[in-house]
Amino acid sequence: MHDLLQAVLNSDEETSLRQLVSELSASGKRYFLRNEILQVFEDYCQTFQKPAYYYHSSSLGELIHYTHEILLDEDTIWLVMRSKVASQEVCRLPADLSKVESMTPQALLDLRDRLVNRFQPQILEIDFQPFYANSPTIRDPRNIGNGLEFLNHYLSNKLIAEPQHWLEAVFKALCEQRYDGAPLLVNQRIDSAAQLSQQIQQALQFLGRRQPNEPYEKFRFDLQALGFEPGWGNTASRARETLELLQRLMDSPNPAINEAFLSRIPVTFRSVLVSVHGWVGQEGVLGRPETAGQVSYVLDQARNLENQLQREITLAGLDILGIQPQVIILTRLIPNCEGTQCDLPLEKVHGAENAWILRVPFREFNPNVTRNWISRYEIWPYLETFAIDAEQKLLAQLGGPPNLIIGNYTDGGLVAFLLARRLKVPQCNIAHSLEKSKHVFSDLYWQESEEQYHFSLQFTADLISMNAADFIITSSHHEIMGTPDVAGQYESYKYFTLPQLYHVVDGIELFSPKFNVVPPGVNEHLYFPYHQTADRTPGDRDRLNDLLFVRQESYIRGHLENPNHRPILAVGPISFVKNLTGLVECFGQSPALQARCNLIMITGNLHPDQASTPEEKREIQNLHDLIDTFDLHHKIRWLGKRLTSRDLGEAYRVIADRAGVFVLPARFEAFGVTVLEAMISGLPPFATQFGGPSEIIEPGKNGFHINPTNLAETAKKILDFITHCETQPDYWREISAQAVQRVHDKYNWQLHIKQLLLFAKLHGFWRYASSDDREALFRYLEALFYLIYKPKAEHLLTQHRNR
Repeated sequence: MHDLLQAVLNSDEETSLRQLVSELSASGKRYFLRNEILQVFEDYCQTFQKPAYYYHSSSLGELIHYTHEILLDEDTIWLVMRSKVASQEVCRLPADLSKVESMTPQALLDLRDRLVNRFQPQILEIDFQPFYANSPTIRDPRNIGNGLEFLNHYLSNKLIAEPQHWLEAVFKALCEQRYDGAPLLVNQRIDSAAQLSQQIQQALQFLGRRQPNEPYEKFRFDLQALGFEPGWGNTASRARETLELLQRLMDSPNPAINEAFLSRIPVTFRSVLVSVHGWVGQEGVLGRPETAGQVSYVLDQARNLENQLQREITLAGLDILGIQPQVIILTRLIPNCEGTQCDLPLEKVHGAENAWILRVPFREFNPNVTRNWISRYEIWPYLETFAIDAEQKLLAQLGGPPNLIIGNYTDGGLVAFLLARRLKVPQCNIAHSLEKSKHVFSDLYWQESEEQYHFSLQFTADLISMNAADFIITSSHHEIMGTPDVAGQYESYKYFTLPQLYHVVDGIELFSPKFNVVPPGVNEHLYFPYHQTADRTPGDRDRLNDLLFVRQESYIRGHLENPNHRPILAVGPISFVKNLTGLVECFGQSPALQARCNLIMITGNLHPDQASTPEEKREIQNLHDLIDTFDLHHKIRWLGKRLTSRDLGEAYRVIADRAGVFVLPARFEAFGVTVLEAMISGLPPFATQFGGPSEIIEPGKNGFHINPTNLAETAKKILDFITHCETQPDYWREISAQAVQRVHDKYNWQLHIKQLLLFAKLHGFWRYASSDDREALFRYLEALFYLIYKPKAEHLLTQHRNR
């Protein structure tokens, strides 16, 4: 990018760049983001009558499209350029454009501080790069998020290049496998990798003489005498196949053999899924504040995790030891549960045998606060003591320490860090949605919004949990590294400033193999295609039809003048980011849409006086005002009612019965579980191009992307689709069928759980051979926790006590 900028300066386009900078300066602003830069450049091209190719194809056009930020200092111009994903370059130009200087992230952060008049010459710098210096890193950005594949290749190469060291590491990992102190896989009769190889030969000869389906318990003690404990297989043939894979791994390793072997080895028996905020329950919670896709996600993950662990335990032959999988969803107990079951200390997960919700209350620093629901923005003072209290309850419920702790969201990730550190067990993080990407300039202006959002606590907790995690699961590549046009959520933590608090000069290694893209699935017992009529209950279909289109209740607004018009469905909580106001405004501004469609919205609330947060109250009132302004009373149905998951699934199908569409108008959506739910139900989706839906949907094949900031374009896309459906009746069914198939093929829980457990197993082997200085990293993280996070959390706690 330095060379491209220099080329522009050395050409006749230097004058154009000078004119463009003048246009930016004339606005009176000093800080410009990509959308603003592109708009100013487009206006410039029109004003100065540049040829049509100039906007995209000139050298200056190329440079501007790579530029994500322009900062105007007193006598310099700074450009932050991003020519490829996960990589940014900072350059500075003097006012006369005479030269190009490459600048460091530290210099850029200083400038940002100056632009908001909060510069201080000495400030804490946070730098995690030294802790990744000795770790393997991915080189090609196209492979970011494929950590499992990368580490498999890396391990194979190391086994070939340094066989003695790495085979001993594999041997040590096998010897360490235990359940409640009892050895699994290998016992003390084998004392080296060399002897292991010899004993494998004897075991294979022995197993070759047994009947393939002979149960493990009939030859258990024969294998034990050879040095092999339970865990190799439940039959003679399976035990032989597993030992053959180990032999091939030791003699001629390759990634496929590594993965096949690891997939058979039992490592995880007890798992904890930490999900603290919101209303984590199974009935009457969806649609409540901060309670949406993440609750369905963790419940479905728990059920499928238990099922897969049970399969692995059975196939490994460990059920003869009485081993059963145990999965705990750890969340907070809410005493004032408002009719939900969130006050139950222990609740069995529906459809599971050994999966439970374990609820631990926050300590009552102020009962007026801690006995009620608490927003995720206010939850920070209670997490440390919650982790301490939860530790003993977990150990009692599980009967021993877990083998894996998975932290969900920032608060769950921080609790997972505290628990994993104390219990010395592996930690996985699933961020779902990092707030930093949702709020523009939330770092630079953190002090202005600290009273409401407490971003200093959240961003510090993010840095701690993402760097502490042994591995990170994301739902999309976009979540890590973004796209050529938009930076990724994790990428936004690479370097940033919280003025007058700290600078992050290297916050996360995006090329680390700890990142793995493993998208979730949907519960296909609840969400399934509308045409599977045998699986549908006629009474439910009739009841949901009546609810969505006819019934009048205090929690419903709108009476449809033409109920047979094609329905547009939107589902979700009410917030600024979810942007339902944008959808209503889009619908209200388009007479053509109103003439052919009805808008159906399902949210958790309808009345401003019942809102849980000031933001929700504002958004609800804005929705009412927009309906009045555009006189939509007979063209809209707004249900302020929390539907059960079963009813929501049928609601999707009822809309599909009428050849409707689903719209997700969010300003940003980290992944888009509701998009999957709608698609598998058969609804063609129109979803935001910002975030996870950009990877879920293949535009024109199984859905469409929309720009939620361009209302006219969004209306046109929906109208074009409807026109196409009217002129070609099979078109709706084609897109519908492709949407269903997309979810079936790529987004299913069985694949998600297998990949998650495989990475947990690979990590278990990796830790015995890795030279990573984890203890030094943990000391660094603890310093951030106790010196930055905890004082701010205690300050917030003092505010809560005074309420």
